[in-house]
Amino acid sequence: MITNEFYEAPTQGEYQLFEVGDLLLESGETLRGAKLAYRTFGELNGDKSNAILVTTWFSGTGLVMEGVYIGADHALDPSKYFIVVVDQLGAGTSSSPHNTPAPQTMAKFPNLSIGDDVAAQHRLVTEHFGIERLAMVVGGSMGGQQVYEWAVAYPDMVERAAPIAATARASLHQKVFVQALEEAIKSDPTWNNGWYAAGTDVRDGMDRMAQIVSVLGWSREFYQEERWRTVLGMSSLEDFINGFMKAYFEPMDPNALLCEMHKWQRSDVSRHADGDLANALGRITAKTCVMPIDHDLFFPPNECEEDCSMIAGATLTVIQSKDGHFALNGVEPNYMAQVDAALAGLLAT
Repeated sequence: MITNEFYEAPTQGEYQLFEVGDLLLESGETLRGAKLAYRTFGELNGDKSNAILVTTWFSGTGLVMEGVYIGADHALDPSKYFIVVVDQLGAGTSSSPHNTPAPQTMAKFPNLSIGDDVAAQHRLVTEHFGIERLAMVVGGSMGGQQVYEWAVAYPDMVERAAPIAATARASLHQKVFVQALEEAIKSDPTWNNGWYAAGTDVRDGMDRMAQIVSVLGWSREFYQEERWRTVLGMSSLEDFINGFMKAYFEPMDPNALLCEMHKWQRSDVSRHADGDLANALGRITAKTCVMPIDHDLFFPPNECEEDCSMIAGATLTVIQSKDGHFALNGVEPNYMAQVDAALAGLLAT
């Protein structure tokens, strides 16, 4: 185990830990003494019908969801709903490589799946809160992969599903891209097969990964129009890469990011139906709104539209943003207004 202050309360804000206990993973291994980080907003009503589960994306925690997506001026309004934001296993705040004791610490932390995340979340929702149905499950990117998993694995529990900038099955394009991210981290000699003394020791590998993410994380238009100036207030391309992209990833734990990459590459709800994606998505009974971002190069709108066509009664709302996949962070004001409108419409059904 090692200490990483980035994942502690002074940086991440206040969150709680749910003791999942021993979690049998899809790989066949057991994650011992699993803990799930979560934060809540609002009050659960008497019949427990106003609960919304918010899932998190690659490298992200509940902090960004709290700051961008939740509030009185948003569709996710704590005065109306009981909102539970849950962090992924392996992502830093929940049980992760750096904070799990031997024999499952660091490089020996088990390989996880999106299904493992949702199984742990199911325990949190049902055992800790006693919730039998969720008014909505919503999340972006890898959070959206979890939304699809929830809707397919627990169709009777999910009333509404809102995957943002995500697909139900990782494409080959995504797998190749994520493999490049993995190799960038592991190319740093100080990675030491996952047994580094501190995450910051792997700075060169993390910086290479950050530069690769910057290629597809933002759109062509973002670069052509130099939106790093107008949207992010950076003075030059070098300023953006060094002061925003590399600075974003450097405090994080390399093993945590690699853990999430493993899940991202293998996300696929069709495994519930012997590889038949249409069959798997046909199990969804939730009112579903699929929300791709029009300039997203990670999860292109046409792939999201294909998923949507296989879900009975699902609607497609394309979010407009030249920021591409990183629009999820809500820097562009018009992005959040569109998402709120779509979520409000879904909640009104």
